[in-house]
Amino acid sequence: MSPESQPAARSAPARPAPARPAPARSAVARPVPAGAARARPAPDIRPLMAGFPSGVGVVTTFAGDGSPRGMTCTSLCSVSLDPPILLVCLGTGSNTLKAVRESGSFAVNLLHARGRPAAELFASGAPDRFDRVVWRAGAGDAGPHLTEDAHIIADCSVVGDQVVGDHAVLMGEVRAAVPVRRERPLLYGLRRFSVWPHPVDEARPVRDAVG
Repeated sequence: MSPESQPAARSAPARPAPARPAPARSAVARPVPAGAARARPAPDIRPLMAGFPSGVGVVTTFAGDGSPRGMTCTSLCSVSLDPPILLVCLGTGSNTLKAVRESGSFAVNLLHARGRPAAELFASGAPDRFDRVVWRAGAGDAGPHLTEDAHIIADCSVVGDQVVGDHAVLMGEVRAAVPVRRERPLLYGLRRFSVWPHPVDEARPVRDAVG
């Protein structure tokens, strides 16, 4: 029997395909309308930062006319060891910030345990604050050195300046780090001053203070 004369093969009756479960719907990010992010008031982060104690410094510099400027600053951290870069944050309305931008440099005076009066003085904005502290400025110094109130002083050249919110973030390359005295650092946290509780290690390398 030739293939053409064979009876046609009967195919099995078609069965309905089993129902497939509906694919799970994934969460779809919807575009946020313009201005929706500001619908709620911004949280007050001051309690958060109060719980993050830090050292206390006074950032100093010279205005265009040569007069000294300075303010207390706890927003300070190291950014890089090579090259040595520090970061400080100053309020955009600060006269010290204006002077730093004019001079292109600033000094960071890290205060020791007995430097609390200087910290409070430079935080007060008193116009005569440099008349009420001991300071000096040698050739090449980036700003006044508070020699009686600081335990180490760094001279920096501005290599970055960016406004973020109500502050300017300044990057300063450290030109020199001058140890002044071996005393316990002054600290600030929980809205009060304190002192580093341990004795200062006489063998501590000076470069640790800027790194």
